[in-house]
Amino acid sequence: MIQIVSPVAYGVTVGLAALIGAVSCIRARSHPGRWFSIELKILGIVLLADACSWVVTSVSQGPWSPATDLPLPLCDMAAVVAAIACWWPLPVLIELTYFWGLAGTLQAVITPDLSSPFPHIEFFQYLIGHLAIVIAAVWLVVGLRQTPRPYAIPRVYIITAAYTALVGMVDWATGADYMFLRSPPSSFTLLQVLGPWPWYIFSAAGVAVVLLVILDAPFWRGRRRLRHTGNASTHPHPGNASTHPHPGNAGTPPHPGSAGSPLHPGSAGTPPDPEQDDATHDRPADQIAVT
Repeated sequence: MIQIVSPVAYGVTVGLAALIGAVSCIRARSHPGRWFSIELKILGIVLLADACSWVVTSVSQGPWSPATDLPLPLCDMAAVVAAIACWWPLPVLIELTYFWGLAGTLQAVITPDLSSPFPHIEFFQYLIGHLAIVIAAVWLVVGLRQTPRPYAIPRVYIITAAYTALVGMVDWATGADYMFLRSPPSSFTLLQVLGPWPWYIFSAAGVAVVLLVILDAPFWRGRRRLRHTGNASTHPHPGNASTHPHPGNAGTPPHPGSAGSPLHPGSAGTPPDPEQDDATHDRPADQIAVT
């Protein structure tokens, strides 16, 4: 069962964030401009500030421990990646923000692992960080129209698997449980229905593939259209004038008897007449110029 300490405050905050994010996204598509880039940069600052606040809080409350206070959960890394993508929207950063934000962070919003009530600082840190990641994912792809590229799914999956392996080594070295690789969370999450440890890790890997495919599916039609358009421009139609010149075109041999044909007397392609050439040399210079 999902337990939220302050359900009303939590629900209102999520609803307001969803409304603000949707309105800005719709406006960005209907009235694009520099204002949206400014909003993205502000969102990036909010994300980075929230990530730094977690570090400051863990250090100030002490004692600090590498087993609990390192910013290694996937949502923490997603916040940093999303913050950078809001300032420098590189394709790979947008893809990571989109897939991590909607496949992972959104699940943390729906089934939160939050024990601090409103208005505790951790309550705001959790909501601001997670909601800002989801908003950044939608703004970058839908609002900014920067859709994932072909083969985005294997690219994101490989990066995620490599990062998970790195976190697993940290868990092994410090005795931590970052990304719940050693035991499931105490509160209800999707991991609770995927089996016991360690099988839920493999089940989660399979669910991740399904979620990535679902999130990538809306862009398949556009990619096919672009691919067909590219093929049409690369391979012109057989009846195209540039591929097969029309008879009488500049690219066809001149017709016999036309100007420029070797068979037309006095044309550019006729051999010069020696007698006419001698007669030309014998004429005065002024007559040659007039001729």
